Amino acid sequence: MRLAIFGYGYTGRAVARRARARGWKVVATFRRMEARTLLDADGVEALDVSGPLDRLAAVDALLITPAPVANGCPAHAALSGALADVGRRPDWIGYLSTTGVYGDRAGRWVSERSTLAPRSEEAQRRVVAEAAWLDLGASLFRLPGIYGPGRSAFDRLRNGTARRILAPGQVFSRIHVEDLAAGLEASISRPRPGGVYNLCDDEPAPNSAVIAHAARLLGAAAPPEVPLAEAGLSAAGLRFYAESKRVSNARAKAELGWRPAHPTYREGLAAILGSSG
Repeated sequence: MRLAIFGYGYTGRAVARRARARGWKVVATFRRMEARTLLDADGVEALDVSGPLDRLAAVDALLITPAPVANGCPAHAALSGALADVGRRPDWIGYLSTTGVYGDRAGRWVSERSTLAPRSEEAQRRVVAEAAWLDLGASLFRLPGIYGPGRSAFDRLRNGTARRILAPGQVFSRIHVEDLAAGLEASISRPRPGGVYNLCDDEPAPNSAVIAHAARLLGAAAPPEVPLAEAGLSAAGLRFYAESKRVSNARAKAELGWRPAHPTYREGLAAILGSSG
């Protein structure tokens, strides 16, 4: 099995670890030399994104992780021509999108059948990128906040950046990075071009509850709650708290046979704390 990853970030690295453990050959793109060094250390074949990318069309599975920019999806711009020139496509193409495409639902549930209502410019770009990748037969994965080792409430508590913003009624979904990687692995095993899946845990919750629980696990005092109006958030932060929705993962469970090993933030945080000793 040959897997290519365009964009070797936090998620791509987790996917590569699982793939290599199964004996798959993994190649990933890089732009900067420090990224090349990381790929070499991880045992992943490195491919300069500025060079020919025809090899990425000859793999069995292709994962696209970068966010779109103002002039479109950089991966689509780089790869669509190569895919056409080679005359074949990988059996599975996966594009990582965001649950932000659903917009604000005032805390109501959304599924893959819900009408898209992006509010931010970033989410609007995602909708455009989704359509472009669907035209190439990709599967879409709409993701909420991703957390895991090195990127969790524990890290923010330890470095003093954790905040408990009081925004009554505001909830959002999240997913542990290993559950995300497992969901992608399940989809690769059951490719369905054009499939759209929400990959998230089972219990949407307010950020303040997650921070408070993480503090209890550390035996530390939780930061005090701060009303949203007094939090002094950036424009991006205010946009985040202006949206509230509960995201259903029922389709991924039914079609992929996937179940999150960390169904709520409680199991996810416990696993992170356990793995760090």
